Amino acid sequence: MIDPKLKRNYTLNGVAVLLLAGILYWAGGNLDGYKIQIMNLVAVNIILALSLNLIYGFTGLFSLGHAGFMAIGAYTCSLLILPAAQKQAMFILQAPMWPFSVVHAPFLVAVVIAGMVAAFFGILIGLPVLRLGGDYLGIATLGFAEIIRVLANNMPRVTNGALGLKGIPSYSNLWWNYGWCLLTLFVIIRLVRSNFGNTLKAIRDDEVAARAMGINTFRYRLTSFTIGAFFAGVGGALLASLLTTIDPKMFLFILTFNVLMIVVAGGLGSITGTILAGVVITVLLEWLRFVENPISLGNMTIPGIPGMRMVVFSLALLFIILFRHQGIMGRREFSWDWLFGLFRKRGEA
Repeated sequence: MIDPKLKRNYTLNGVAVLLLAGILYWAGGNLDGYKIQIMNLVAVNIILALSLNLIYGFTGLFSLGHAGFMAIGAYTCSLLILPAAQKQAMFILQAPMWPFSVVHAPFLVAVVIAGMVAAFFGILIGLPVLRLGGDYLGIATLGFAEIIRVLANNMPRVTNGALGLKGIPSYSNLWWNYGWCLLTLFVIIRLVRSNFGNTLKAIRDDEVAARAMGINTFRYRLTSFTIGAFFAGVGGALLASLLTTIDPKMFLFILTFNVLMIVVAGGLGSITGTILAGVVITVLLEWLRFVENPISLGNMTIPGIPGMRMVVFSLALLFIILFRHQGIMGRREFSWDWLFGLFRKRGEA
């Protein structure tokens, strides 16, 4: 016998997914390319923020290496979906290395492989660095991301060096991006609500106590780090196909900072907060581009300052940390039970 509340929640979840599908269908036929691009970026940023929140918010691992995993996913997927003839024409400095010169795969397979390769590097880097903690772990993962970027810049037979990869097939659309976003959301929710997720929270809150209870904290930390790396690779793969061009300059620390800003603003350990912050920050980052353009005030013209929108967001993040360090949602979550309980209380009042 299925619990009536559980049945109601499953039904409402299905309705929400159908409503999202209707919105995507309407957007594809009524919105211009720029707005659709922003909607795509919202989905990709939510995937990346959810993966980092699993590592940082739920496990307590201060990782700054997300840009490295994104770069691995982006280059892996791009090399798999680019036609062989296009690779031969694009690699003008040196011919592409076998098997990268001939390998090819469908987009879905390429995205999954990109995530798996990123997860492999997550295990590879996690084995030594996850024995560190706090700021040391952040510095080590930041160094890993920089190593990946430098390698991408100096491996012309694999990544085409500083020239990057151009003309990547644009398979990444609203349906692919939001499909992967829902899958990521489903996996993360199932993880954090399971015994595995409870163990991660125990490690985050007090690792010494968790270890004293007989928990293999290193194994759980490594598993969380690997899962986060997998979805970071998936996000990088989707981003590469969405932008159709990538180069090593894309994967600077600022990319990790953007994802970290979403996680912190939404609330460490809050899936709902991550989604809300992902939508709000992605839209505002685009809307605030006007501060980088010249502004006319009567007879006076204020010249545009490139990068000013990131200054605005850095100040906003600083205020959030100082005055609402728990973020938009803290560690609270939206649920249908909470919503119906709220309606019930108002009805009784």
